[in-house]
Amino acid sequence: MKATKQLSDNLQAVLVDLIELHLQGKQAHWNVVGTNFRDTHLILDEMVDSARELSDEIAERMRALHTLPDGRSETVSATTTLPRFSADQVGTTEVVTLITARLDAAAATCRRVHDEVDDEDPTTADILHKVIETLEKFSWMIGAENLTPQNHDATTGL
Repeated sequence: MKATKQLSDNLQAVLVDLIELHLQGKQAHWNVVGTNFRDTHLILDEMVDSARELSDEIAERMRALHTLPDGRSETVSATTTLPRFSADQVGTTEVVTLITARLDAAAATCRRVHDEVDDEDPTTADILHKVIETLEKFSWMIGAENLTPQNHDATTGL
C-alpha cells in the first residue's frame, strides 16, 4: 500500500507532536525543581522514552507506506500543535500541569486524524490506538500528582 497525501499528512502531524513531546519532556526533566522532584524527574524520563519509541513507530510506518517522515527541527517547531516550553527552571506542580496539557494535545492530534487514517488504513489506525492509549495513560499518571482526593462515601460508592 502507498499512502495518499492525506494519510501522509495525518501521520506527519502525529509524528511532529510526538517528537516535540519528547523534546519538551526532556527539557522539563532537566529543569524541574521542587517538591517530589525525584519522582517527577523519573516519570518524565519514562514519558520521553515512550514518546521517542512511538515517534519511531509512526515514522517507520510512514516508510512502510512509501512516504517520507520529516522530523527535522525546523519542521517540528513550525508544525507542532504543542505550545513552547519554558527555558527556565519550572516547579514540579507547574511541570505536571504543562506536561499533562502537552500529552493531552498530542493525544488530541491522534484523535483528530484517527477516523481519516482508519478509513484509509485500519492497520495504521491500530498504531494510533496504541499512541492514544500510551499518551492518555501518562496524562493520568503525571496529572494525578496535582490532584487531591474528593469526598467519597465508601458505603454508597458516591
